[in-house]
Amino acid sequence: MPRQVRIEFEGAMYHVMARGNRRGDIVFDDEDRKTYVRTLAEACKRAGFRIHAYVLMNNHYHLLLETPHANLTAGMGWFQNAYTRRINTRHRLWGHLFGGRYKAILVEPGNAYWAILDYIHLNPVRAGLVTGREGMESYAWSSLPMYLRDARERPEFLETAMAFGASGCRDDAAGRREFLLGLERSVDWSNPTQAGVVFSSAQREPELSVHAALRRGWFFGSQAFRELLMAKLKSKLEEGGREIANGYHGPEVKDHQDSMAERLASAGCLYFGLSGEDLRKLPKNDRRKALIASLIHRETTVPLDWISKRLEMGVRAGVCRSIKRHRDEIETNDELKAAEREIMSRIHA
Repeated sequence: MPRQVRIEFEGAMYHVMARGNRRGDIVFDDEDRKTYVRTLAEACKRAGFRIHAYVLMNNHYHLLLETPHANLTAGMGWFQNAYTRRINTRHRLWGHLFGGRYKAILVEPGNAYWAILDYIHLNPVRAGLVTGREGMESYAWSSLPMYLRDARERPEFLETAMAFGASGCRDDAAGRREFLLGLERSVDWSNPTQAGVVFSSAQREPELSVHAALRRGWFFGSQAFRELLMAKLKSKLEEGGREIANGYHGPEVKDHQDSMAERLASAGCLYFGLSGEDLRKLPKNDRRKALIASLIHRETTVPLDWISKRLEMGVRAGVCRSIKRHRDEIETNDELKAAEREIMSRIHA
């Protein structure tokens, strides 16, 4: 089955989330919750992870996780496997505890980081597990109560300096109270289910729609951050070529493949001097179209429908025939080989 690609690099920050199998529980009592925190601490020690925020619910968890080393997959694999074994052993269960792979979304430092931190700490509020009278810090299975303790009482795996720095709060008794008040001010207790779903900032417009990004996105941050990640993804996919690209799926890979296909189409049209109007008027099986289509099909994983629409080539079967004809002709046609080399050189220039 295809897998979502993991973009890993030193210093990467991720929002990680996993649900129970068939949305079932992943903890059954407080002893299990203690096991979760203990196993998370072990994973951090083994992999060098830094946890900036976490929350454990009955059937899922959230982490804001930093990887000083490029090892998200290895560290998270150990964590979920170890926790599953421990829960299964304790409760005499068998099989999967989690419903498939965890989801990991890359997070940009700055406002995006701050939005995810709040989103995680406000999860018990959205779920109705705490009230304004009780105080959101009353939920024990979250990093928020740890933030409000003296630094000497916090677990080693929890990294709080970045969050205090971003909030402008000092890590002392007064600063920690202000940190909590800032979080409380973001909650409308008449509608707690929306707490942390939208993050607004005087420094950033428009508002950050956290929930939408976490449901459908593969990163959370600015366009500049996306372009940085796309460059890293391009390098990762090119290491394994088309074979590795076919082994993954997800919006990040689709973004990369669509971008590469468009670059090839544009470079090919520029080489042959073809405008959009030319593409519409030329025969669907035009040799120049066939050459560009063949390059896109060879170098990317975009579907034939994408190629057909972009190059005005008609039905899928016609695109297939044109690509096959081009591949047969190029074996003995030096002119076509030279055209392919020139177009590819423009892509990699």
